[in-house]
This record gives sequence, C-alpha cells and structure tokens, in this order.
Amino acid sequence: MKIGFCGTMSVGKTTLVNALKELPEFKEYEFRTERSKYLRDLGIPLNTDSTVKGQFVFLAERASELFHDNIITDRTIIDVMAFTKLAKSIPYYIADEICQSASHLIGEYDYIFYVSPKGVEIEDNGVRTTDAEYRNEIDKEIKQILNKFSQRNQRIVKLKGSTEERIQKIKQTLFS
Repeated sequence: MKIGFCGTMSVGKTTLVNALKELPEFKEYEFRTERSKYLRDLGIPLNTDSTVKGQFVFLAERASELFHDNIITDRTIIDVMAFTKLAKSIPYYIADEICQSASHLIGEYDYIFYVSPKGVEIEDNGVRTTDAEYRNEIDKEIKQILNKFSQRNQRIVKLKGSTEERIQKIKQTLFS
C-alpha cells in the first residue's frame, strides 16, 4: 500500500509519519520523511524561491517513492504541485505544464491523508518559511488540487486534531 501525507508546511506530517513508524501495525512499511534540509544544503532553493530545476528534483523524489510497495511518505506529488504553482520564479504556464504531468501520478497512492493546519502553530525548523500568509496560500492550493482529483481517488482523508486523534483516524481508515 502507498500512503502519502499532504498539507502545507508545519502541520505535523513528519511528526505523524515518525509516530506511525513506532506502531506495530506499520512494521512492514518503509518510511520516507522530509529532505528539505538536505536539498537546501545541495543548493536547491526552497519555498517561494524554488526554481523549475528544484521542483523537478522534488517531483523526482516523490515519483521514486511510488516505485515502492508498502511505503508511507510525509510529502506527496500534490505538495510538489502546490509549491510549484506558488514559486515566484516559475512562470504560470511552466508551472501548469509541470503540474499537468505530475497529476498523472496522483492515482498511484492508495491513500492520501490531507493534514489540516487548523489549530497548528508554525514551527521554525530553520528551513521552511514561517510566513503565515504563504502557508495559507499553499494550503489553499493543496485543497484545490485535492478537490480537482478527488473524483479519481476516493481515498483522500482529512486529518485534524492532536497527533493522537490523527493517528486514531489513520488506523480507523486503514484497518476498519
């Protein structure tokens, strides 16, 4: 099963994936978590400064994850699409082309869990921006993409609440 978490920055996606790693129900899964620090250190611009080449690197990483069975990731193709759309240095027509191509991979996820930013404070990890307006713009774009593709993939689940409440919803969704 291929499970991806999507959502704007600083909503707890990596925290959730790391928590699932510790649970016996997920012992057969491979886990992939954020590599933004690593990619930034390679010189790849992030957030609003991202470039076409940078977004292709992020897209390649997300696509490579889809070659694995039983994988849980803290980012999805949808995240890449949203960040591509809002990157200042990427012209809209190029962003549209990238997103159109990327969208063909969305259906490969067995489940996509959207993690809501509601009630979650922005945490400064030294990599991501702490700009609340940009965070909200990314969230809005992710929700638009989810709405557009929800007809193709009925296994899109919204998560909110505490980490424990989110884990409960994940387990209920996957194992009930």
